Amino acid sequence: MKHPHRRIPHSAAVLAALVASFCVASAQPYPTRSITIIVPYAAGGPTDLIARTIAEKMREPLGQAVVVENVAGGGGAIGIGRVAHAVPDGYTLNLGNNGSNVLTGAIYPLAFDLIRDFEPIAGLTTNPQIIISKKTIPAKDLAELVTWLKENQKNVSVGIAGPVAAVSVINFEIMTSTKFQLVPYRGAAPAMQDLIGGQIDFMIDQVSNSVPQIKAGTIKAYAVAADRRSSAAPEIPTVDEAGLPGLYGSLWHGLWAPRGTPHEVITKINAAVKQALADATLRQRFADVGQEIVPVEQQSPEALAAYQKAEIETWWPIAKAASLKGE
Repeated sequence: MKHPHRRIPHSAAVLAALVASFCVASAQPYPTRSITIIVPYAAGGPTDLIARTIAEKMREPLGQAVVVENVAGGGGAIGIGRVAHAVPDGYTLNLGNNGSNVLTGAIYPLAFDLIRDFEPIAGLTTNPQIIISKKTIPAKDLAELVTWLKENQKNVSVGIAGPVAAVSVINFEIMTSTKFQLVPYRGAAPAMQDLIGGQIDFMIDQVSNSVPQIKAGTIKAYAVAADRRSSAAPEIPTVDEAGLPGLYGSLWHGLWAPRGTPHEVITKINAAVKQALADATLRQRFADVGQEIVPVEQQSPEALAAYQKAEIETWWPIAKAASLKGE
C-alpha cells in the first residue's frame, strides 16, 4: 500500500530549495544584465551624443553593458512615454532634455505625468543655443541676417528640432517682428542635414550640434544665445554683443527612471553617472563641442527634481501663450 504522505518531506524540500534559489537570485546586486538608455530623439543629435558618451563610461562602475536606443517622435514624448510605462527595475532609463522632459507637457496631450511618473537620477549637461543659417544667405552678421529675414520672411523656412528650439524661434520672431514657416523635425541631425543642403533657411540650434558644421564651413553662424561666449566657438559673439540682447536659450540634459524604481538602484546609477562625468576624457570631449557639465551639486536626484519643476513653471506659460502645437 502506498503512502502519499511520505512524499511530503521530499516535496517540501524541493519547494524550500526553489524558494531559497529565488531569494538568492533576488538578492543579487543590481545590475545583473544590460541597461537600456532611451534617447527620445533621432540618432546623431546632441542628446544622442551625450547618451552614448556617458553610457560608455558607465559600463565600468556598473559592471554591465549600457546600450542606447533611439525612440524619436512627438517632440520626445514617445520615447519618454516608453520609459514612464517601463518596469521600474533600473534597466530602462530616459536620457532627455528640457524639450522632452519639460516642454512636451505644454505642447502634447501626454498619457503620463512628467513629474509623478519619473524618478530623477542626475543632472548632466547644459548647452547654449546658436543662431545659424544656410551658407548662401548673404548676411555677414546678425543685424544683416535680421534685415534679410524681414525682407524675405514670406519665403523663409525655419527648422525646428524639438520644442526648445520652437520656443526660441517664437522669441526670435517676437523680438524681431518677423514671422516664418516653421518646419518640424524628429531630431537635430536631420534638421542640420536639410540646413546644409539648403532645404531650410535658418535654425536656432545647440552649439554642440552646430560647431562641427560651422568649422567645416557648411553653414553660417551669427550669435550664441547666451550672456557669454562659448568655449567651443569663442570667435562667435553673444546675442548681447550682436544686437539682440536677452535672447537666451539653452538645452540641458538629465537622466530619469520610471516611478517606483528602488532608491538603492537610483543611488547606484547616480554614483555611476557622477564617476562618468568626472572622467577627464569625457569632460574634454564635451568641452570640444560646447557641452558644459553641470556642477557636482546639480548632479543629485534632488537637484534635478527641483530644477525640472522650476523649468516647467517658467516655460509652460510661454509655450501655451504661443499656442505651440506638436508635430
